Amino acid sequence: MNHTAVYARDRQLSAEFLAVMLALKIGAPFGPFLPVDLGNGVTLDHYEKRDEPIQSQHYAFLVPDEQFDNMIARLEAVGVTYYADPSHTEPGHINRLFGGRGAYFDDPNGHNMEIMTRPYVRP
Repeated sequence: MNHTAVYARDRQLSAEFLAVMLALKIGAPFGPFLPVDLGNGVTLDHYEKRDEPIQSQHYAFLVPDEQFDNMIARLEAVGVTYYADPSHTEPGHINRLFGGRGAYFDDPNGHNMEIMTRPYVRP
């Protein structure tokens, strides 16, 4: 994958939120897009969609174990609730799936973000 569009009411706010929470960098605007560089050649290109509803999407990020606690601390510092599960029924808890750690949280547009330290085991 090279990039994907992330719809947002405010592309700057959304890109900054994600970049701060995951310790990533925002790239230079490219036309109507504001990219967040994931550090692996892939960008999430934030695109403003102000006049129509934004359909919630799910974005999962495989993060280094040694950065996980800092990410949780940043969420707590700005008052963003995180959850152990994708349905958001276990607030303030993390999961320990596949020998790693994980959590879910909403971005400013209601996208369901996930951070995890181990990839899911697929059959």
